[in-house]
Amino acid sequence: MSSESHGTKAILAAFGANLGIAIAKFVGFAVTGSGSMLAEAIHSVADTANQALLLLGGRKAQRVADASHPFGYSRERYFWAFVVAVVLFTMGGAFAFVEGINKVRHPHEVTDVGVAVAILVVAIVLEGLSFRTAFGEAKAIGGDADVKIWQFIRRSKSPEVPVVLLEDSAAMCGLVVALVALSLAHFTGAPIWDGIGTLVIGALLLCVATILAIEMKSLLIGEAASPARRDAIRAALLGCDDVLDVIHLRTEHLGPDDLLVAAKVEFDHELSYVELSHAIDRVERHVREAEPAARLLFIEPDVKRDPATATVPGTTGSRSDRRA
Repeated sequence: MSSESHGTKAILAAFGANLGIAIAKFVGFAVTGSGSMLAEAIHSVADTANQALLLLGGRKAQRVADASHPFGYSRERYFWAFVVAVVLFTMGGAFAFVEGINKVRHPHEVTDVGVAVAILVVAIVLEGLSFRTAFGEAKAIGGDADVKIWQFIRRSKSPEVPVVLLEDSAAMCGLVVALVALSLAHFTGAPIWDGIGTLVIGALLLCVATILAIEMKSLLIGEAASPARRDAIRAALLGCDDVLDVIHLRTEHLGPDDLLVAAKVEFDHELSYVELSHAIDRVERHVREAEPAARLLFIEPDVKRDPATATVPGTTGSRSDRRA
């Protein structure tokens, strides 16, 4: 199953959870007037909108390649995941931070704390269920039952599940902060704690949005395949008849399941032009069998040379000398 299929399941689970939580939190804010509750409500709205953006990106990425985009639209998924980071930063983090400053400067009593606590506890449970679904998807994509969340977020080429994991982690932490802030405001009689909690939630969301933006920027620029995938491709190349050596191998993810592979390969020097053409076709089939994501594959026949002494027949001096 592709990373897109796994990601869609995690997105839908998060979308349903965040939509219900957002409604409950707005009700809680209307009853209590808590700034922490309002910050969490806006956070949930931002998360719900973000899930919709991820679904939009997945749909747009399915468009077939055309003359204007000959390598396809797979990077749409990375672009919309970057937009998610922007939304989380502005709509979630920045709003909560500004609201927190206002609550600290002008604190007011929080009422009906019991209602707010009940909503927050239910929200923690729902976010936990969403996180469990996303974590299960991460294990399925990574193929590792002992996958580490941070390592998965850093190494994954699929944007959706890391986004959901980061959002759910931030949401659960934010809910705990809101719960502690409301409790302190109630039991100490100092409503400023509610404002402080709102500030902490804002800072948390700003940090998560920044991490997400950095990761998506790297994918948008273009990341190489994992070492394991590169090794599999190199082994597939070397495992073909008539291949003497792999001189250069370059890879780049156009999308989670779309890998661009460019290789400079040394073939048997005795092959004729026609035989070489057939050998390249066999190499391409062999590589795609070993790594199905290698949909765009370019093989360049060449001869391995010593850079210090390499010459071209009929000329004197190295390539670098002639170019100079």
